[in-house]
Amino acid sequence: MSQWMRILPRLIVFALLTSAVAFSSPRQQAGYDAPPINYSKSKPTDPVAVLDARLASGRSTLDYEAQHGYLKAVLKELDIPASSQSLVFSKTSFQRQWISPRSPRALYFNDDVYLGWVQGGEVLEVASQDPQLGSVFYTMSQEHVKTARFQRQTDSCLQCHDSTGLTLGVPGVTVRSLYPGADGQPRYSLGGFRTTYRSPFEERWGGWYVTGCHGELRHMGNVFFPDDPNPDMKQLRDKGANLSDLSRRFEVEPYLTDTSDIVALMILEYQTAAHNLITRANHETRLAVAQSDEINRALGVPLRPLTDGSRRRVGYACEPLVEALLFSEEAPLKDCVKGNSTFAVDFEKRGPFDRQGRSLRQFDLTKRMFKYPLSYLIYSKSFAELPPEAREYVSGRLKDILAGRDAKKEFAHLTAADRQAIQEIVADTLPSLAAAWKLPTGSNK
Repeated sequence: MSQWMRILPRLIVFALLTSAVAFSSPRQQAGYDAPPINYSKSKPTDPVAVLDARLASGRSTLDYEAQHGYLKAVLKELDIPASSQSLVFSKTSFQRQWISPRSPRALYFNDDVYLGWVQGGEVLEVASQDPQLGSVFYTMSQEHVKTARFQRQTDSCLQCHDSTGLTLGVPGVTVRSLYPGADGQPRYSLGGFRTTYRSPFEERWGGWYVTGCHGELRHMGNVFFPDDPNPDMKQLRDKGANLSDLSRRFEVEPYLTDTSDIVALMILEYQTAAHNLITRANHETRLAVAQSDEINRALGVPLRPLTDGSRRRVGYACEPLVEALLFSEEAPLKDCVKGNSTFAVDFEKRGPFDRQGRSLRQFDLTKRMFKYPLSYLIYSKSFAELPPEAREYVSGRLKDILAGRDAKKEFAHLTAADRQAIQEIVADTLPSLAAAWKLPTGSNK
């Protein structure tokens, strides 16, 4: 009896803690404003935070121009190509009063930062990927001042950029496809889509301009939808297909380029989804570890190994990331896709390349996006700084899948040649991951 009296308090604590994990809501599970994430209170280290520190110290300055404000200077400092320009005319920004089909909002991006510019808008809108916090949001005033600075936003931006349905319950970014009217106002009664690399082509880019060639493929871009519960979707999609010239739609001169490249849009869709998955894997793993430690301390046992429930939680959060890194269930291309800007060239030349000149950035665009289907985001700081438990899980799963030890349908698209080429590219370009896989680095043999 005395032994049970000693054990009972520990069992009660264990039951309370595990119940809290099992029955908490998705929003409660995210908990990114509480320890250990502390989203709003933590000092970010993302690329925009680094640039802002340089601006504050005077080590960097931004040139201003009347037409674009600080846009060109910020893009240059952050190494964001103008060819990534993606134009959205639906009124879905907090600066919606300046957005219309005649004055679309321009988005620019690289591997880590997304930047929005609106003609006549008061601020630049920026989302920057922090390796521990996820998407961190900033604005920069478009008024000319002595020292331009970014302002971090932790409340207003999260009203749209924290959603279980759109951003997986973490601070994130997303691409939406809606049914815009002629004024750019979405017809919400018709619904809409969160689009990713898995989305059917015909559901994509409602409310966006799309330039380039895509043959018989059809999408929702470049057109307006009448106030009709049953619009003729085929006719509308045909009308918006294979557009190369935007000058008849609006005045293109104020924009940095005259395109809204289809390949850039495809990458934007993929990358936003993958970034959210990286953030969720990071946050959920750190929460699982913290809660496992709390349980083990209450039971008076060693902190490691993690509890079974915590290990399952890590796997649950990380498996979708594994699938995204390997482009699992990517929507197949039923015709060739070709952009009409320099985006594809600009994107590919960033490398890195293996000794055979191959890169994970090389496009296919005939049947799928990439020639070698393992994500270029494995080179990102956000991936490199995943918690050890998450990185171990993801690395181990990638190793098994690429070695052919997983026959799940989600990875059936990977041929033996794909797997071999990917392993060889990783061996030459990412020694840390190659070491975890025990690949012979510096050699493709």
